[in-house]
Amino acid sequence: METTLDVKGMTCGHCKMSVEGALKELDGVQSAEVDLASGKVTVTHEEGKVTKEDMREAVEDQGYDVA
Repeated sequence: METTLDVKGMTCGHCKMSVEGALKELDGVQSAEVDLASGKVTVTHEEGKVTKEDMREAVEDQGYDVA
């Protein structure tokens, strides 16, 4: 399953690594791909193992806002 998050405040490679790393630590997340230009994060995950709310919290814990 794929979920796209709209993340505000990511501007650099460090931002990209922080967000991708936090999401990949969640149980059930297979991959996370940040597109800095659009602010979109595409997360591939197992349905039922991780929720969009879990993903949002992981990103916000890194200091970014999820729309």
